[in-house]
Amino acid sequence: MGTALVVIGTFALLAAVVVGAAAVVLRLRHRPARRTGWTAAGLTGAALALFIAGSAVGLPPTTTTAASDQPTTTPTATSTAPTSPPPSPTTATVAPAATPIPTVTPTTAPPTAVVVGTTPPPVPAPTATTTPVVVPVPARATAHTATGPAATALLALAVKGRAAKTGYSRDAFGLAWADVDQNGCDTRDDVLRRDLTATTVTAGSGGCEVATGTLIDPYSGTAIPFTRGVDTSADVQIDHVVALSNAWQTGAFAWTPDTREQFANDPLNLLAVQGRLNSQKGDGDSATWLPPTTGIRCAHVARQVAVKTKYQLWATAPEQAATARLLTGCPGQTLPTQATSAVPAPDPSTDPAPPAAPVTTSPTHRPSPRPTPRPTAEPTSPAPEPVQSVGLDPRFGTCKAAIAAGYGPYTQGVDPEYDWYRDSDHDGIDCEHR
Repeated sequence: MGTALVVIGTFALLAAVVVGAAAVVLRLRHRPARRTGWTAAGLTGAALALFIAGSAVGLPPTTTTAASDQPTTTPTATSTAPTSPPPSPTTATVAPAATPIPTVTPTTAPPTAVVVGTTPPPVPAPTATTTPVVVPVPARATAHTATGPAATALLALAVKGRAAKTGYSRDAFGLAWADVDQNGCDTRDDVLRRDLTATTVTAGSGGCEVATGTLIDPYSGTAIPFTRGVDTSADVQIDHVVALSNAWQTGAFAWTPDTREQFANDPLNLLAVQGRLNSQKGDGDSATWLPPTTGIRCAHVARQVAVKTKYQLWATAPEQAATARLLTGCPGQTLPTQATSAVPAPDPSTDPAPPAAPVTTSPTHRPSPRPTPRPTAEPTSPAPEPVQSVGLDPRFGTCKAAIAAGYGPYTQGVDPEYDWYRDSDHDGIDCEHR
C-alpha cells in the first residue's frame, strides 16, 4: 500500500513541475497564469501528502527481503495482515509457512516431505484409484489337513512319479508264500489262520493247512465261507495291500532279492480278502482303487502308508493327495504294526451305508463265487476241445478259452489246474477274471 502511495505521489510531483513550468512560461509572455499556478501548487501539495502517507504505511524493502530469507520472522509481517488487503505478489513467498499440511488418511500413501520455503506439491483429491485395496493372499495349500500318526507318516514319504515296470515279474519277489518266518507253515496258511474264524486244519499238516473257516471280508463286509479245494480255494485270496507291481515301480526295483521276498511275505502287507475284489484291485493304489466298504478305507490307506514307511517306498502325487483327502475324515488314524496286522473291523461311524448282508449257507447249497456261471451246454467259443480230468475242471488250450467257458481262476500250490496254463504276470494266480 505504501509503495503505491509513493508511486502516485511521484507522478503528482512530476505533474506539478510541468504545470508550474507552464505557469512560468505564461507569466513571461505577460499572460494571466493565476489558475495555472494554483494548479501547480495543488499538485505539489498532493504529491507531498502522498509521499508522507506512503512513508508511514509502506514496508521497508529490507524487511521484505528478511522475511523471504528467514521464515521465522513471518509472525511480525502477518500480525497486521487481518486489517490489510491480501498481500501483493512480492510477499507471496512467506505464505507456505502459514499453510497447514493436509491430513492423510490411513488408506492413502505416506505424504511427500515438504521443504520449508518451497511450494508444497498438490495433494490429489481422494479417488478410487488412490486408495489401495488390500487383497488377502491365501496361504499355499498344504498336502493335507488331516492329523494323527497316519497323516504324519504320509507327509514323511517321498513323492515321485512311478518308475518303469521294465524287469518286473512275480519271480523277482521270490517263491510264492515262502516260509520266511520258518515256522513250518507257508505264508498263505499263516494269514488264513490269522484272518479267518472257526477254522479247522487238514489232518497230517502239522496244524498248518487251513481246511475250512469263515472270512468276514474287510473289503465288502460280507461273510465268505472258505473250504480248501480245487473249486473253492480261490474264493478267499491273500491280497498284497501294497501290490508287488506298485512296490516295484516305487522303489523295490532297487532292492536285493532277499528284501523283495521278505516284502512279499510280510504279514503287515497281507490280508485275506474276497477273491473277486482282490482281482479287481490289481496293482492299484489309493488314487485308483478303494474298498467298497467305506468304513474300512481309513484303515486300508493307513496300512498302505505303514508298509511304504517300513520299506521306504515312495508315493505318487495323486496317491498322496487321495490318501490325505481320505484321512481328513478320520483324524487321529493310527498306523497298524506287526502286532496289530490282523483284519481291522470296519468303523461304522465312517460308513453311512448299511452293512452288506452276509452270505447265508446251508448244508446242501453254497452260492458259486465265480462271476460267470458255469454253462450247462457245450462252450460256443472257438476254443479247443477240453480235456476232461477226473475230479478237476475241464482242461482248455489257453486261459482265455477256460475263462470264456466260465472256469478259473487257479492258485499256485492250491489248484492243480494252475499248472496247465501260463501265469503271465507271475502273481501265483492264472486264468483270472479281469
